Amino acid sequence: MRSEDTLETAGTDEEAAADITGINDLEANQDKTFADFDVEPEIVEALQDQGIIHPFPIQALTLPVALNRQDIIGQAKTGTGKTLGFAIPILHDIIGPGDEGWDEIPDPGAPQALVVLPTRELAKQVAAEIRAAGAHRVARIVEIYGGVGFDSQVDALHQGVEVVVGTPGRLIDLMEQGTLKLGRVRTLVLDEADEMLDMGFLPDVEKLIAQVPTHRHTMLFSATMPGPVVALARRYMDQPTHIRAADPADSSQTVRQVKQVVYRVHSLNKTEVVARILQAQGRGLTIIFTRTKRICQRLADDLSDRGFATGAIHGDLGQNARERALRAFRHGKVDVLVATDVAARGIDVDDVTHVINYECPEDDKTYIHRIGRTARAGNKGSAITFVDWEDLTRWRFINRALDLDFAEPKETYHTSPHLYSDLDIPADATANLPRSRRVRAGLEAEELEDLGGRDPGRSGPHRGGKGSGSGRRKSEKGRGPRKNGKKKHDVKDGGKTAERRGNAEPAKKERQRKRTRRHKSDKDKK
Repeated sequence: MRSEDTLETAGTDEEAAADITGINDLEANQDKTFADFDVEPEIVEALQDQGIIHPFPIQALTLPVALNRQDIIGQAKTGTGKTLGFAIPILHDIIGPGDEGWDEIPDPGAPQALVVLPTRELAKQVAAEIRAAGAHRVARIVEIYGGVGFDSQVDALHQGVEVVVGTPGRLIDLMEQGTLKLGRVRTLVLDEADEMLDMGFLPDVEKLIAQVPTHRHTMLFSATMPGPVVALARRYMDQPTHIRAADPADSSQTVRQVKQVVYRVHSLNKTEVVARILQAQGRGLTIIFTRTKRICQRLADDLSDRGFATGAIHGDLGQNARERALRAFRHGKVDVLVATDVAARGIDVDDVTHVINYECPEDDKTYIHRIGRTARAGNKGSAITFVDWEDLTRWRFINRALDLDFAEPKETYHTSPHLYSDLDIPADATANLPRSRRVRAGLEAEELEDLGGRDPGRSGPHRGGKGSGSGRRKSEKGRGPRKNGKKKHDVKDGGKTAERRGNAEPAKKERQRKRTRRHKSDKDKK
């Protein structure tokens, strides 16, 4: 285990030595399955249903520690599969309706696990992954986030849940209303901790932690380990094991599989250049990042007029409209998603082949987050960055910070020969997508889901983040060690679709069977 002195060192050096380090090599565990890590058969089967057989490095490193309910700090880049690193231990530990011991636990239906994340989109994705991994379990999972009506979330909590996945602001809202009761939480997960820090959520996270029993299993995941995140771990975790899945050859933190090109492009010619890039050979799903909401919507409309199947995500759209665009993108009904940086922290789609920075990112960290949307799960990808003349100084700083080789971006127009050769664009590509290639169903083919509480189009003033309210509820005492053995329903809960809710009242005990569980008793935290 780490000492406080060692952990303190990690706070000042993001590359400080971890307790357990592995190489982020996707082929490293091809001879192992999840069953080799003593993962429950029901979970192994559910993963196999999705074609997930072999664990990713961060999963292989994390599971032996987390399944023993030891506190962990998991450090790995976005897109390396860390969600299952905490989803599987959560599913191991919860007791659902019909499981052995259900009638004995205090407050059945109160949340037993809490996962805190920085964005709505990420909350939905993580909840979907947990739900899919627990498809052969009776495990009720609910997403809690702002931007939508309270009613459905309140109803889900009243019906009873085992796992709550949410963003800090709305979690605090419901907690202070007395609807969300955290006194029976046994497993706490803080995911994307560095992102929550960047977004100013640290005080809210501490409020939530204060309402969770100290007698718990805590897992913190972060791509980097800045000082405040380390301080958070020191304060709220019990001798955590620091686990890092790293690529020692990747000192700049960029994804090695990404082909990067940087062009100096005139603002009046950018759309023309983008239209050619979108006709590159082998281009699949593509994300275009813009700096402002206005430019985001204008570019999306322009590309749609040119025949490209395009959706948009920005802050002026209501939550249901944003989720409609994300669903259409994941389902392949649109293959171009224009987004502000809010999407860089929330989109988790493995099949993105191209990322286009329509405007120069603000800093090196933003650049990494953006291009990290491609080349995921071992795939290849291309990242194209446009730099305006006035942004050259900013870009040179990014270039130097990441040790890239693009200090002087090539001046580029839609007629530049190197544009076509660099990105494998057909020489006859024009400003519009040929009608013969307009094969996507388009955004209109994706139904607009009624999330309640607001107009499905543009959003009015609403709180997407920090909570308010009164009447904070005092935390309850945590329950003691759980019983061995469970009885389970053989019920499927919906797999990958984030729209499926985990709050339905489960059927009464049917087809119950008893199994023996391997479980170590919790440690008392001081």
